[in-house]
Amino acid sequence: MEPQHRLSLAEVESLARDAHAEQTDKAGRPYAEHLAAVAAGVRARGGDADQLAAAWLHDAVEDAALTEQWLADAPLTARTKDIVRALTKRPGESPQEYADRILATPGATLVKAADLAHNADPARLAALDGPTRDRLTRKYADMRARLGLADEA
Repeated sequence: MEPQHRLSLAEVESLARDAHAEQTDKAGRPYAEHLAAVAAGVRARGGDADQLAAAWLHDAVEDAALTEQWLADAPLTARTKDIVRALTKRPGESPQEYADRILATPGATLVKAADLAHNADPARLAALDGPTRDRLTRKYADMRARLGLADEA
């Protein structure tokens, strides 16, 4: 059942920024910068409101910024929740299992495409040490290929 009141995109953004406030990315940048870039990428790819909300929340459960119970109870659409769950990596899960779940969840591939595009941004990767940069470059290329996004950077 859909909630009577849903969080607005501005409320989702604020909540995600607060939830990730103490986190940084691998280069030491505020994690909210990544979330904003993914949301911008979703918007640029023609994503809808559910996908934009999921972009802001796509790492929240995986990074323990918010709990699965919070997500279950949150005043969000079922589709937004499904996308966030699809994008949440599970312990011991293979890359193929992760990709298959994303591909099977309507709307999730577009959000993951925006996430991978920002993760693989050469300027962002340049801030990392060589071995980390090389490992992540291979990891992101592999996931793009599994999702049929091999031609997108």
